[in-house]
Amino acid sequence: MLWQCPKSTITAESQVLVEEFLLRRRLGKMDFAELSARQVEAFAILEREFRRERENGQQNSRRNS
Repeated sequence: MLWQCPKSTITAESQVLVEEFLLRRRLGKMDFAELSARQVEAFAILEREFRRERENGQQNSRRNS
């Protein structure tokens, strides 16, 4: 087969970072002083994308109303 749809993959480390981000966000525990630089960078990216998704969802719901 020459033509296949690409499959998205996520590393185990990335999955752990996403799960930890969501848990800390839900609990309100984002104390960056206790996190590694890698965690802080990942959480900053995830927070930015989370906000973009939420803003886009709100804009789309206004258009559909």
